[in-house]
Amino acid sequence: MAVKRMDNVGIVVEDLGRAIDFFRELGLELEGQATIEGEWAGRITGLGDQRVEIAMMRTPDGHSRLELSRFLAPPVIADHRDAPVNALGYLRVMFAVDDMDDTLERLSTRGAQLVGEVVQYGNAYRLCYIRGPEGLLIGLAQELG
Repeated sequence: MAVKRMDNVGIVVEDLGRAIDFFRELGLELEGQATIEGEWAGRITGLGDQRVEIAMMRTPDGHSRLELSRFLAPPVIADHRDAPVNALGYLRVMFAVDDMDDTLERLSTRGAQLVGEVVQYGNAYRLCYIRGPEGLLIGLAQELG
């Protein structure tokens, strides 16, 4: 077997504290924070000598993680936060929620905005996309029945 599991999805942000607060409100748990720096880290990323603040967020079931990163050095060179759903590259992260309306209400207090509308897919799901902190595209799915 080549792959054992997917460990995490990484998202680069400008305001790490705001992103942590948002994903906590969604229901993720802060697993830990650290500053990663030095030539060894740059050998992995290809960025050379880097300094990055990271926060690892874990889903309640413990199976998935979101790594939030704030680059201090080198500076961020591209911004894809306002890209539409059909843009190439990173698109979105989808989370399963137990109550769509409650989740949207809570996240709206953290600045979340609905992209289109909440739709029902047959008798299986309620689905929507929101823009979270810094315009990050996030999908929400509530399983029905």
